[in-house]
Amino acid sequence: MNDDTFVGRLAGPPETAVLGVIVPVPEPWASLLVEWRTKLGDPQASIVPPHVTLLPPTEVPVADRAAVAEHLAAVAANHPPFDMHLSGTGTFTPVSDVVFVTVARGIGNCELLATDVRTGPLHRSLSFPYHPHVTVAHDVPADMLELAYSGLQNLSAEFRVEHFTEFEQTATGAWSVVREHRLTGPAHL
Repeated sequence: MNDDTFVGRLAGPPETAVLGVIVPVPEPWASLLVEWRTKLGDPQASIVPPHVTLLPPTEVPVADRAAVAEHLAAVAANHPPFDMHLSGTGTFTPVSDVVFVTVARGIGNCELLATDVRTGPLHRSLSFPYHPHVTVAHDVPADMLELAYSGLQNLSAEFRVEHFTEFEQTATGAWSVVREHRLTGPAHL
């Protein structure tokens, strides 16, 4: 037996998992945004589905997974479904070389959801103020950022948000759906 085999057997299952929570963008817009990200040469195009982030990638102890599931179910039970409208583009340049599709309607709903998601077992601070958006270009050359900004400026997508999705990052870096949490809270007056 070589040393590598022995070390691998001692390692056992991982003690932490990397989770993310998102509002997914539905079809037909999801496919359109993946096509754009691919055309722009964005390395995340094939592994990150189009979405609005509620919880960025966050490392959690595997032992806390049941508490996380209960927490997210409680958050979903306190928020009603809502309408979202994506319209036009924006950028975080010069702070970050990112072009995104703008959330024109549903901003407040996303802010409330994100604040509640980032409590309890998922409590964390953010590196930047929360700004709901759908990334379409990141880690691409400046001319591709400009193409994303101008090419999607007339995009308009309206849909009903009835759930948010919990993802876990796989060993390959891709994201795998863990579960969808249906928004079942009472409508706000």
